[in-house]
Amino acid sequence: MTGAPLPPREFVLIRHGETTANAEGFIAGVTDVPLTAYGRDQARALAGLRWPKEITVHASPLSRARMTAELAFPGHALQEHPGLRERDWGVFEGRPLGDQPPREETPQQGEGWPAMLNRVQATITELCAAPENGLPILVCHSGIIRAVRVLWTTGDVGARPPNATPLLFRRSGNTLSEKIF
Repeated sequence: MTGAPLPPREFVLIRHGETTANAEGFIAGVTDVPLTAYGRDQARALAGLRWPKEITVHASPLSRARMTAELAFPGHALQEHPGLRERDWGVFEGRPLGDQPPREETPQQGEGWPAMLNRVQATITELCAAPENGLPILVCHSGIIRAVRVLWTTGDVGARPPNATPLLFRRSGNTLSEKIF
């Protein structure tokens, strides 16, 4: 699906800190699960990063992303955006990761992969086109990062991104390059 119009500027994606679902190996998707103590520590560690310019902080409305953003960016205004939420895995929510269906299949009562790609493309394009000054920092989920890779980098979802690790996406020709910030 590469070839989608590129966002108008660079941006950073950060997957939330470790959650109880991550630690226990189950599908959380849109299920609102809390950060573990380790996940909160991961988020707090981000507060020490130095950014090269002003930032704007956006987060998924799910508590794991909001809490990560609040701990990582104390004193910054936080803007929630529903388009940054994780994929809805429908009947697979709460089941072991090993039960997760192939990405291309639409889970019963869940969100299809093409619909998610469209949502992510629209959301990131919107947030990067906003007239605000500063580097957009988007605290989100593994599925969002994987969708961005499909849309604008290699065309492949790649490995599950690490928790609480800033990934910078910037223009590189007709695609985006991804690197750890």
